[in-house]
Amino acid sequence: MISDFLSVKSTIERYKKACADSSNNGSVSEANAQFYQQEAAKLRSQIGNLQNSNRNMLGESLSTLSVKELKSLETKLEKGISRIRSKKEIDLHNNNQLLRAKIAENERKRQNMNLMPGGASFEIMQPQPFDSRNYSQVHGLPPANHYSHEDQMSLQLV
Repeated sequence: MISDFLSVKSTIERYKKACADSSNNGSVSEANAQFYQQEAAKLRSQIGNLQNSNRNMLGESLSTLSVKELKSLETKLEKGISRIRSKKEIDLHNNNQLLRAKIAENERKRQNMNLMPGGASFEIMQPQPFDSRNYSQVHGLPPANHYSHEDQMSLQLV
């Protein structure tokens, strides 16, 4: 990439020099045409190399590679995988932090809802399972006004 930039920069410099020398107008256009043909050939070669590299990274056309090229490709792939894993871990960490912040905010909101304006707090009562030991069975007793006068005992204070 940097070499491409330097190549373009040197091309511009040569073009400026050629334009400054107005005495050789015919040779300048020939030199420009030849130079651009060479640049086009270089760019076609670079495009071909990049396409081959992409195919190799996808696991295609590996039979033409030497052992050294295969090891280099393996190293590049391992570095790429490492960068991807690192990015994924950072994303997971950031998502976890965001979720923790949301949970904490929801807890604060819930606690604020439990506070009454006078400063007193109340709790939401959770349903409790029925325990027959804590209750007397009043549904089996008749109403108090159905007892006869004899059944009722009078209490005297001494």
